Amino acid sequence: MASNDFFADNDDLQWHFDKGIDWAALHAQVALLEEGDEPQFASTDEAVEFWRDIASLVGTFSAQEIAPRAAAIDREEIELRDGRVYFPPALTEIFDQIKALELHGMCLPQSLGGMNCPILLYMLTGELIARGDVSVMTHHSFHGGMAMAMLTYSLEEGTTELDLENRRLVSTRFDEEIRRIAAGDAWGCMDITEPNAGSDMAALVTRGEQDDDGSWFVTGQKIFVTSGHGRYHFVIARTEEVDGDDPSAGLQAMSLFLVDTYTEDEDGNHVSIATLERLEEKLGHHGSPTVAVSFERAPARLVGKRGEGFKGMLLLMNNARIAVGFESLGIAEAAYRMAKEYAAQRPSMGKTIDRHEIIADYLDEMNVDIRGLRALSVKAAFESELSHRARLRRDHDPRLTDEERADLDTLVKDMTWSARLTTPLIKFLAAEKAVEISRRALQIHGGCGYTKEYGAEKLLRDALVLPIYEGTSQIQALMATKDTLLAITRSPGAFFTAWADDKRVAALPGDPLVRGAARLRTYARAAQLDLMRRILKGKLQGRSIGAWKAALSDWDPKTDFSPALLHAERLTRLLADAAIADALLEQVDKDAGRAWILERHLERAEPRGRYLLDCIRSTGERLLGELADLATADEPAPDAQPSAAKERAA
Repeated sequence: MASNDFFADNDDLQWHFDKGIDWAALHAQVALLEEGDEPQFASTDEAVEFWRDIASLVGTFSAQEIAPRAAAIDREEIELRDGRVYFPPALTEIFDQIKALELHGMCLPQSLGGMNCPILLYMLTGELIARGDVSVMTHHSFHGGMAMAMLTYSLEEGTTELDLENRRLVSTRFDEEIRRIAAGDAWGCMDITEPNAGSDMAALVTRGEQDDDGSWFVTGQKIFVTSGHGRYHFVIARTEEVDGDDPSAGLQAMSLFLVDTYTEDEDGNHVSIATLERLEEKLGHHGSPTVAVSFERAPARLVGKRGEGFKGMLLLMNNARIAVGFESLGIAEAAYRMAKEYAAQRPSMGKTIDRHEIIADYLDEMNVDIRGLRALSVKAAFESELSHRARLRRDHDPRLTDEERADLDTLVKDMTWSARLTTPLIKFLAAEKAVEISRRALQIHGGCGYTKEYGAEKLLRDALVLPIYEGTSQIQALMATKDTLLAITRSPGAFFTAWADDKRVAALPGDPLVRGAARLRTYARAAQLDLMRRILKGKLQGRSIGAWKAALSDWDPKTDFSPALLHAERLTRLLADAAIADALLEQVDKDAGRAWILERHLERAEPRGRYLLDCIRSTGERLLGELADLATADEPAPDAQPSAAKERAA
């Protein structure tokens, strides 16, 4: 039975909204941009009531307008004609309604045409939209998200003037662009990938050049640009000459630009500046256009400082990765609901298949996984937003005392580091689980799932890109692994102290939930220690005792971390399971009624943790040896025997 409200029918999402989120902390920061003589809301409770109404509005809209059109959106084709992209009727109707609801300006200040809502609310509504159709959410995200990025960039480069005493935004560099996006008349996108450079951003060749008058121009080709038919493109391009021997030099050569790909003449006609070369034909996500675009000395505006483009692009990418976590939750929720409803109605061998043990186990795991991932996603989004808003206040509020500024600085450092550690875990596991849960939903439907009638195959097709875009699962695993291990090298004492504490809590009598969460942390720390031992063995081999200190202070992640990189996905899964347990434990402290979720998470995560730890400890040496042989061989013979085979032959 189809739901009429994706918010009202989701008890877990409502719990987060009503009990799980510290709205007061967010409201205190959001209120700084409330405008007018009187505050927008008399209290946090009044603000939350308004934000809840928005969530309910979006939940109803997604259930009643987006979901019924999902099959048509998947079936109807987006077209590229005469250099422009045209939406089919179903997609056009959806975005006409989103524009009428003014959802694009949800998080923007009121003076720029927005509602001044928290970004966390935008993330939560993103899950609701994605449950209706994830490709609609993907395109929708390049409206308000890009507008918020414009405002943030302007604040950080000092081209926005705030009057915080009177709660007023005086001016901002991208005022016109932000207003157009808020009104639903334009949108933005980010242009990173090139034909020969994907995850390796240091290999990008698109160039930004400045003429004698100081004007900037961008030349090059970008591919896989989501919603790339938009007007405003954030383009990362090479502007600096750097030392080619420095592994990180390529990133230091990049700058960030805002490029208009078209303008309008006096009659409102479209005048192209960049060329849309191709519209990709994709397996899924048919409501989200993906294009290739070429720039030939396209006029561009430098954003921030030259040479800091990678830093600027990270702002977009990190927020996008958290957003993909919520998109993944939307697909996973849709797949779970579809599978549960079908299984409850499909009889087999004297009972409905949801009563068969294997299917019941599938559904139970799907349900608990979604709730655990939502707990971690909300935590990551909350910490990311709070750190971001606190940093802006620390840097731009002249009314702060030294003590208040110091407190904000501590908050920024703690929240930023926590969000940095959590973000790749969310992007990795939520995306992978969306695929797994969609795959299981199709399997539960049996032969019906393989047909297009039920929609299970569409969810799987749509889910398959989630582990790929906005940084592949493998890139997320490498990021999580390097950050975690480098933290040990910076503060080994803190690592061993925390490990000892976790082992003590896990071993002593006490709350079984607290002990279980501690055990997961000990598995993760044991894996980290094992990998560090192997790394140090290779790094320090052949060095004198006196050279150890110098060796340990100079780390090259590309060469020193091979054992860890081989096991990065296993370690990331361990870290994610432990992080979910910790997030759920915090919820149990607020509401004992949440204990059952953590109990079921631990039931599956603990044996999985022991298995992953054993894999990390006992496998990989053979493959690393073979890779080392290939690296040292000038021209390896195509029929060369593997290392193990050569040893046996000898």
